Amino acid sequence: MTAVDPQVPLLERGRSASPRPGARDVVAAYVGLTKPRIIELLLVTTVPVMFLAQRGVPDLWLVIATMVGGTMSAGSANALNCVLDRDIDERMRRTRRRPLPRHAVGIRSALIFGLVLGVLSTVWLGLLVNWLSASLALAANVFYVVGYTMLLKRRTAHNVVWGGAAGCFPALIGWTAVTGSLAWTPVVLFLVVFFWTPPHTWALAFRYRDDYAAADVPMLPVVAAPRRVTTEIVAYSYATVATSLLLWPVAGTGAFYPLAAALLGIALLAEAHLLHHRARTGSQLVALRPMRLFHWSNLYLALLFVSVAVDAFL
Repeated sequence: MTAVDPQVPLLERGRSASPRPGARDVVAAYVGLTKPRIIELLLVTTVPVMFLAQRGVPDLWLVIATMVGGTMSAGSANALNCVLDRDIDERMRRTRRRPLPRHAVGIRSALIFGLVLGVLSTVWLGLLVNWLSASLALAANVFYVVGYTMLLKRRTAHNVVWGGAAGCFPALIGWTAVTGSLAWTPVVLFLVVFFWTPPHTWALAFRYRDDYAAADVPMLPVVAAPRRVTTEIVAYSYATVATSLLLWPVAGTGAFYPLAAALLGIALLAEAHLLHHRARTGSQLVALRPMRLFHWSNLYLALLFVSVAVDAFL
């Protein structure tokens, strides 16, 4: 056996050397820390509310400034979540390809990146939008990182019920960006997202139940029987639909929105009941097909908020 000479530079040891990542790889790793897919959903619940607040088309620069600031704020929260949950991400198949488990970004670098994004987003929103919107974005960031990630996620099966409130703030931010003040209308939309989050997240948790169990994360599908979980999914789905319809009298929308909300709600409830029926009949986890509800719930929320914007024109 030939000994490895410690004086030989690493890059001269043949196949044992790892190539240095290129600039594109580094940028992709940092973008990955922000979880772009989650940010897309947050923006979907921000911009339509701006149309509702304006009762028409809001100022384009204001929309752009709010979207950029919201993206940085959400990216900050997600990057800090990656730092705090890196041990969980390493143990879950769904997340082990994220930048920190792959060692594509250093822990210290990721932490600095998340903190800097948070500061920049607050200053950006404060100076270019208004300080109320900036304060709400900062509150959402802190609540997600401290409230959900640090305090709730590893301690309670209802972590996403209360922790999910952080994802409801974009509705408030979109409204305050236009009006500079809060009102009952964005609070109703805040509650729509609040009640929507558990069914959406628990459907995904069914799919990755073994992953969460291996990582010791007590998601409800890990610690409770499928029938109990789907019962709660149905209950929260009804709360979601009922709250979405409440927007009609509170915001004084036209006829288009309640019609769209009712039709979308019927479809959401049908999927929730179908999942519950499969759980009641004793279907194995693999036969529950929870991702049907997960994907539909994504589409439901997007179309519901698009309906909010469309109604503002009618």
